[in-house]
Amino acid sequence: MPSLAAPSQATITATLMAAKKAKGLSFADLEAALGRDEVWIASLFYGQSTASVEEAAKLAELLSLDPAITEALQAYPTKGGLDPVIPTDPLIYRFYEIMQVYGMPLKDVIQEKFGDGIMSAIDFTLDVDKVADPAGDRVKVTMCGKFLPYKKW
Repeated sequence: MPSLAAPSQATITATLMAAKKAKGLSFADLEAALGRDEVWIASLFYGQSTASVEEAAKLAELLSLDPAITEALQAYPTKGGLDPVIPTDPLIYRFYEIMQVYGMPLKDVIQEKFGDGIMSAIDFTLDVDKVADPAGDRVKVTMCGKFLPYKKW
């Protein structure tokens, strides 16, 4: 008898990654097919975004997904939730380290330029580019978020 429970996020992620690999597709390939940024698509794979009915159907077609996975892609996610709180994966930890070292300086510079407020992570884009360099290729991460001033009342 099949389970009535939705697949776990770990199952969804593993299934999507395996299907992408089996089809020989990259996130950039999926970007071209879906018309969504590759980083957004990767966030969908990790349960950090929600697909529309059309986006889920297109992914199902591209990756030959089970209907339970296709339906799960349309659920509203609980965002965040890295375990453990301090990440141990070296690449993810470097972003944590960057914020530990440069978080307060970034905050000060942003507030000098914009005032008291925050950068939105909702009205936001994130791009990853490869920059060729003779000393070793470089990773260029561009974050672009709407400035949201704090409201006085």
